[in-house]
Parts: sequence; C-alpha cells; structure tokens
Amino acid sequence: MTDLARAGVAETARLLTTGKTSARAVVDEALARIDAGNAALNAFTVVLAEQARAEADARDRALAAGETPGPLHGVPIAIKEEVDVAGCVTTYGGDGNETPVTADAELVRRLRAAGAVVIGKTAMPEFGAWPFTESVSRGLTRNPWDPSRTPGGSSGGTAAAVAAGLVPAGIGGDGGGSIRIPSACCGLFGLKPQRGRVSTAPAPHLWWALGTAGPLTRSVRDSALVYDAIRGNVEGDLFRAGESESFVGAAEREPGRLRIGWTTTPSARGVRPHPRHVQAVQDTARLLADLGHEVREVDPALPDPTAAFVPQFFAGIRAEAGEVEHYDRLERRTRQTCRLGGWVTPRVREWALRETGKVSSRANRAFDDIDVLLTPAIAPRPPRVGRLEGVGSLRASLRAMPMIAYAALWNVAGNPAAAVPCGPAADGLPVAVQLVGRTDDEATLLSLSAQLEQARPWPLLAGDRAGG
Repeated sequence: MTDLARAGVAETARLLTTGKTSARAVVDEALARIDAGNAALNAFTVVLAEQARAEADARDRALAAGETPGPLHGVPIAIKEEVDVAGCVTTYGGDGNETPVTADAELVRRLRAAGAVVIGKTAMPEFGAWPFTESVSRGLTRNPWDPSRTPGGSSGGTAAAVAAGLVPAGIGGDGGGSIRIPSACCGLFGLKPQRGRVSTAPAPHLWWALGTAGPLTRSVRDSALVYDAIRGNVEGDLFRAGESESFVGAAEREPGRLRIGWTTTPSARGVRPHPRHVQAVQDTARLLADLGHEVREVDPALPDPTAAFVPQFFAGIRAEAGEVEHYDRLERRTRQTCRLGGWVTPRVREWALRETGKVSSRANRAFDDIDVLLTPAIAPRPPRVGRLEGVGSLRASLRAMPMIAYAALWNVAGNPAAAVPCGPAADGLPVAVQLVGRTDDEATLLSLSAQLEQARPWPLLAGDRAGG
C-alpha cells in the first residue's frame, strides 16, 4: 500500500500544492487501487477514469500557471449514486434511469470549485431505503474489514471505498443514518450535519425533513475540510441551517470543558445494543472524563420518531421512484414499498412534517443540561452480507431497525450527529459511538471528535490496528 493510499484529504492536498506530486499521479494511483480492489468490494459502480484524468490534468495546468489552488486541490473523491454528476446516469442504485444528467448537483459543483476530482460513483441500495448496500442490479457490497460482512448503508459503497484506501473521501447521504451507519461499520468518521447545512439542489429536499448529504472520511479534519467546501444553500432549498463557524477551525481547536451525557437506551423500542457497543460507550465516557469533561449517565427520555419518520420515508421513496424513466425496471421490493406507502397522501406527509417539529422539540430537551449526548452508533455488530436477499419490504424494515435505532431520531430532530470510531473489536470489525450535538452545533462535535481522535487514534485503513 502506497503512502498516497494512506494519505487523507488534507495530506493529499498538501502533497499536491507543495509540488511533492501531481494531481495526475494521484488520480492514476487511485484508479490503479480501484482497479485492483473494487472487484472484491463492489464499492464503485462507475469509474470515471478518462474524465478524472482530464480533470487532474486541468488542476496541474492551473497550478503551473500560478492559479491559487483550492482547499481540495487534486483530491480524488467518490460520489454516491443518488447525487447528480454531469454526464452520468443518476441511478439511485437501480435500473430505473438510463439518461445521463447534464449538470452537477450543487454539492458536486462546489467540490469541483474547491479543486476536487470526481473519480466515480458508489453503490447504494435502491433509493437508499435500507442500511445494507445490496441490490438486485448491483449485487452485494462488502466490508473491507471482513468481506463476509456488510459495510452498512445506504452509503455503503462510499464507506467501503474510503475504508479500503481506494479514495481519500467520498460523499454519502443520510436520511435515517446512512452516513453514520456505514461509517460505524467501516471504521470511518461520519458526521450527519444539521438539516439544511448542505444544499440538496437540484432537488429541493432529500426525503423532506429527513435527509442531508456529506462526506465519509478517515479523519475528523478531512471531514471538516470537505464540509467547508460544500456547505451552504441556494435558492430553492427547502431547509436552511443556522449560522456556524468554520468547520476546519472547529476541528483544530480545543473543545473546552463540556457537559456530556451518555445513554445506551435507544429511542426505538424493543432493540437491545450489543454488549461490545455498550462497553464502547462506557469506555468513551471514561476517556472523556479523563480528558476533563463533566460526564454522567443520563435518562433523556428520548421520543420515538416512528410516527414522523415513516411517512417521510415512504413519501421520499415514492417521489423518487415516481420520477424515474422506467418504473417497471425497479426492484420488486421497491415497487412493494411504493405500494405499501400509498396511504401517505400529501395531507399525511404534511402532518408528519408538523410532527417532526414536535419530535425535535422533545428530543432537544436532552440538551437542557448537557452539551453533547453520547450513545452507541448502531445496535448490532455489522451483519453478514445478504440481509436483503429474498425478503420483501416488511421483513427488510424489521432487519433494518437495529441498525437505525440510535440514528433515525436525529434525522427527524435535525440535529448534527457523528459516528466516531473506537478502533477494532476482537472480531476484527470496527466499533463506533455516536455523538449528538445541539441544533446547529456541528462545531462542538468536530472539536470533541478531534480530541477523541488524538487521545485514541483509530486505524487509518481496513486491516490496520491502532498504532500499527
């Protein structure tokens, strides 16, 4: 494995802007790693080799001409299938579309403006409906830590690509945990930002109030760098976040002494966390106390988000499925989901959006006397691949529940929440905890996560061990 494979976003950009290497060399090496490693993982569905090389050459020419490089200069980045990339079909993980789009999504436009090179598109379950990256048309995406296990979902292709060192970073989406869940399964840092922090254009929203987009990375600072490049809004965005400081600045400063509450009780009823995940929360709580924070177990009486979540889940999938060119080519399970969601009329959807406000208000009472909430990221250990094979929508939903049990509430509430790696467990798979912040307070999560990263370094790539 080369040094470039281990270099993250910040280090790759530094090597490029200081003349230690060229964007073309970085992209060529990334393409070689993808060629060597993707067959075993099924992380990339489209590799834009010719376009990426041309884009890298343009970055090199601009630097040679004396142009000021962007913060992501020459960094290869993968994009989840649901995000528009000019010249590519936006497949949503299936076969319903066949016509390439003509323009980048706003966040992709911002990535390119910051100097990034779009190298390919990554696998997802159809319409991002499930926390397992499996589909009839694309097959199974595998966890680079253990190919018999899932990388999670729905941004599992992105997670597998980044965790395996194929690319320094990738873009995912999070409508019910889909950045945090695969980050937890693959040993990455994954921040779901405040609702409305990142533009969803050209779409006005992503599953109404539930979804947002953002990077999956191997370090906190890398995540902050990408977010500072892509965050912001355009006319037509349904949701807009409040003001926030520089994410990079937040990741580079000390968090100060924080009041941190921890709990292992999920908002989803009937779900029990794996003992290793309970231990991870307790170990992290002790470490945070050693770092000088005020840490205590809490019983925040978090609300069950189901009534607000489910109608928006159905409405989001039905809306996306209704816009594809060939509905008949969608998976049987997807079409079943659309039929089951027929009861979600516009009136029901509007009711769910009003309920979202109520759930958010109740959930945020947890922060009346704490600054950050610490929980498990997911309930089970990463399951074996094949969780969706031969099952319909209802059984898939039941299998999904333990994966989203700690995550989905914060999609409804809108708060920022991050999956923070704790290193590998005895089974060789990663362990993670979730940190949840106040409304619009990604900065505290970034500074606290960076402090944890420094105190308890996690492996850079799948197969590494801390300190190895």
